[in-house]
Amino acid sequence: MVKSKQVVFTAPRQVVMEERELKQPGPEQVLVKSLFTLVSTGTELTALTGEFPPGSAWARYVRYPFSPGYDNVGEVVALGEGVEGLKAGEKVFCWAPHSQYALVNSKRVYKVPEDASLQEVVFATLGQIALNGVRLGEIALGESVVIIGLGPVGQLALQFARLSGGFPIIAVDLSEKRLEIASSHGADFTLGSRGENLEEEIRRLTRGRMADVVFEVTGNQKVIPWTLRLLKRRGKLVILGSPRGKVEVDFHDEVHTLGLRIIGAHNSMHTPYETPYNQWTLERDLELFLDLIRSGRVKVKSLISHVFPWWEAPKAYQMLLEDRTQTMGVLFDWTTPEP
Repeated sequence: MVKSKQVVFTAPRQVVMEERELKQPGPEQVLVKSLFTLVSTGTELTALTGEFPPGSAWARYVRYPFSPGYDNVGEVVALGEGVEGLKAGEKVFCWAPHSQYALVNSKRVYKVPEDASLQEVVFATLGQIALNGVRLGEIALGESVVIIGLGPVGQLALQFARLSGGFPIIAVDLSEKRLEIASSHGADFTLGSRGENLEEEIRRLTRGRMADVVFEVTGNQKVIPWTLRLLKRRGKLVILGSPRGKVEVDFHDEVHTLGLRIIGAHNSMHTPYETPYNQWTLERDLELFLDLIRSGRVKVKSLISHVFPWWEAPKAYQMLLEDRTQTMGVLFDWTTPEP
């Protein structure tokens, strides 16, 4: 048995560190010792606050006590029977929670290139989400793109949209700090912190055409009806954040007669198998994301705003509850011994 400290949400807005015992890995399992984990702010704060409708998919997913986290970079400690292609001591990425150790199915464990920065690799799940969303948006060279919500996923989507040929890239957020980061990542225009009439500004910046593609990355369902007004006829709205409730839209007047497309971009929409018609599995997007980081085409270090020792996780979540706009990527460092 291995003793492992783990972040647990025991109830809405209640975070504790619990000690659990893990067995040695069984067939096709890998025991991973965590080095860094990343808080997926949108998903985890939704789970922590409990602010989602009863009976929704959120309610089925979040059941207290809840173990958050799915961005984990660690080191292989032990291998179960039948595991091939991995060995003890190797650095790996896996979809494991915020914990000192994790038992993971070997098919969900991926070796990390030796020259890769572990604090950047830990963003891989968010990279997969953003890559999938931008690909679903089918951006053509020269199409105008609006990114609404500039947390880590929005910042990555901005960079991928730029690589895809989007122009101009218009970044929208209420946080001046996030807008500054967006500018450093290649946004052509930033809006939101100065109280502009956003619809009129976007109309002006697109020479009256409005946006070809809008990415909604706030996760706030109340924003969605407004985003429809930013699109040109036959434009595309990509829901890249995870909304938390119902919205009211006049589909005849606001969607149907304008020929708009509304695209859900949940990470589960990755194709499960690579085919000549769709090669972009989770594994391929992970590979691509790591290659883009290592090539310098995508900036990730600038997305790291806080690194907490693992035992200060409750303090980190309290900070996020108070004002997430002052943060970007929040990491837990599992390499430092508990005081």
